[in-house]
Amino acid sequence: MQANTTGRMLHDPKGGSFWFDAGAVCLDFAHTGGEGPYAKFETLHEGADLGDWLAQPPLAAAMTVPVTARELTAAKALRQAIWDAAHARAAQRPLPAEAVATINRAAAAAALTPELAADGTTARWRTPVRTTQALSTLAREMIELLSGPLSERIRECASDNCPLVFVDSSRPGTRRWCTMERCGNRHKLRALRARQTTGGQR
Repeated sequence: MQANTTGRMLHDPKGGSFWFDAGAVCLDFAHTGGEGPYAKFETLHEGADLGDWLAQPPLAAAMTVPVTARELTAAKALRQAIWDAAHARAAQRPLPAEAVATINRAAAAAALTPELAADGTTARWRTPVRTTQALSTLAREMIELLSGPLSERIRECASDNCPLVFVDSSRPGTRRWCTMERCGNRHKLRALRARQTTGGQR
């Protein structure tokens, strides 16, 4: 259990990787794979993959009970619900009823319980640490995000071909891109080339 910042390394099936901080652990979780055209980005192929992801900071929830196939299925359903809800909020559309129900169902389970370590200065999760608890914690974070002051700052990357979603928690609230190094720089380069082309035609 750590208070580290959010963010994960994302990998492109075509090669290459980049650091992406969605601004919330639940949104980072939403980018671990998906359905349909996003299936090629799948990282949670088996229960152990989910266990490894949950054990990484900042959640740092090392499972004391192995992840079951049923829990992996439930995790993917929650992931899709978070993805659908985040995109709906970013587009200022009503949240899909099925996504809301899935998030609420996951949140209804007992969440991870923090416990002060014997040294009195560090914390950990009280054992046993179960998958349903970790999923409940992620679902509750999403509920807080959707119903809290940052709800209007859930955004989709401004690039026309990047579906990544994030919560802009910066003070000015001006974040437009998944990362400046990726889509932000691509946009700048395209804009520069367009200006050069226009200038050359005069």
